[in-house]
Amino acid sequence: MKPSHKSWEAAPLLGNMTETSVSHYTPLSSSFTSVVSYHTGWKILPEVSKNIERALKEGKLLELVSVIKKTVAALSQTPVSIAVTGDTGNGMSSFINALRVIGHEEAASAPTGVVRTTQTPASYSSSHFPNVVLWDLPGTGATAQSVENYLKEMQFSQYGFFIITASEQFSSNHVKLAKAIQEMGKRFYVVWTKLDRDLSTSVLSEIRLLQNIRENIQENLQKERVQEPPIFLVSNLDPLLHDFPKLRDTLHRDLSNIRCCDPLGTLSSICEKIINDKVASWKETIAKGHLKNTLDIRNEDDLRECLKAFRLLFGVDDESLQQVAQSMGTVVMEYKTNIKSQDLHTIRRGDWRLKLMTCLFMNELLRFLGCLPRLCHCVIHRFRRVRHRRVLELVAQDTKTILRKILEDSITLP
Repeated sequence: MKPSHKSWEAAPLLGNMTETSVSHYTPLSSSFTSVVSYHTGWKILPEVSKNIERALKEGKLLELVSVIKKTVAALSQTPVSIAVTGDTGNGMSSFINALRVIGHEEAASAPTGVVRTTQTPASYSSSHFPNVVLWDLPGTGATAQSVENYLKEMQFSQYGFFIITASEQFSSNHVKLAKAIQEMGKRFYVVWTKLDRDLSTSVLSEIRLLQNIRENIQENLQKERVQEPPIFLVSNLDPLLHDFPKLRDTLHRDLSNIRCCDPLGTLSSICEKIINDKVASWKETIAKGHLKNTLDIRNEDDLRECLKAFRLLFGVDDESLQQVAQSMGTVVMEYKTNIKSQDLHTIRRGDWRLKLMTCLFMNELLRFLGCLPRLCHCVIHRFRRVRHRRVLELVAQDTKTILRKILEDSITLP
């Protein structure tokens, strides 16, 4: 790769938020690059961007953590609408009651019965999922041709998340629903709702039966090139058994990510630009030969001293990282593990260019040139600046790595 004036810039903190090649079903907590089109919380970003900018410019990561935590706390109150859909008779209303852990006889329960009971979309709330509206949609009906009209009639675009329920069979209607939701760029689960009936009537072992159900769902989706979503096998009669606990835990995590993903992705872009601008400004300082006085460095050729100054400048020194780790409720090694600039040894080991610039031969060569005429002194000054720029670049890259982790960890905090 040919070097460029931007070769020092690290990859974007959290990637391209509109990246379409990433699976819709990559766990959201593992990366912010998953496709999520449920946009929330944008109105609060201008209020925090100035605080973010000040904290990064002044190298105060602890203040940045505080701003991000407040942002996530505000975002966690954002309402999310979840549509529960499927074929008629799949037990959608019963599933909503089971997910809310309430009985069918309770006043706030969704009406259930052996005949079609949901004629129009009905909304329900649950103390188990604050600021979430569960929408019980009418079933798709008996014919596959009705699905297209069903999508329009139910106004699928207004929902941020979907749960497709199925029982007895995973029909072409289910596949069409899944494909349509995927094309909308939205996230969904598949929930098999009547596992108790299957277990009581099947001659297969429970392990084999569960495997057959999962494989049937996966095969039908694969035929239409629908990427495999999370699949949960439950019984509406047993809301605490089978995959129900896993479903609730997964939904809690994904709701947090849905609310925070896009806004924190925007914050990551803001952080990226601030860091890049800060590096560009300090490169000018280095080029002018003002680094020593500006950062109060006694010996410009002592890279240990320069590294320490740069780490303080960006707020990634040991003391700052310790404070950040405590604030995030983790140990400092969580932040040190993946950074190069812990000390001169680790930064040289992790970067071949800096290793070459600081090898014994190069140091001896500089000492020799120091005894020669003025032209050689110019070479020494130029080489010194190259080394300073490289250390600056590596510390900036490590700052981005740490910020990426802070942003990602912030949506998994209790």
